[in-house]
Amino acid sequence: MCPERLKNLRETKNRKQSPYWITRQQYQLYESGKGKLPVDFLCALCKHFNVSADYLLGLIDEPLSYVRS
Repeated sequence: MCPERLKNLRETKNRKQSPYWITRQQYQLYESGKGKLPVDFLCALCKHFNVSADYLLGLIDEPLSYVRS
């Protein structure tokens, strides 16, 4: 995962706090790159920020919208 993208998304959306389902401490670990993000949290963050998992994982550079199949 690209922690800087997670931080950038939070700041771009003008959110000062972590999403409600993640504790602030957990989110800070993910955003700093010190914690491993579980797949279910990755999916939830994609929905929350409306971006693809490929973008958060650093596989693509364009923040494509989250698409639910």
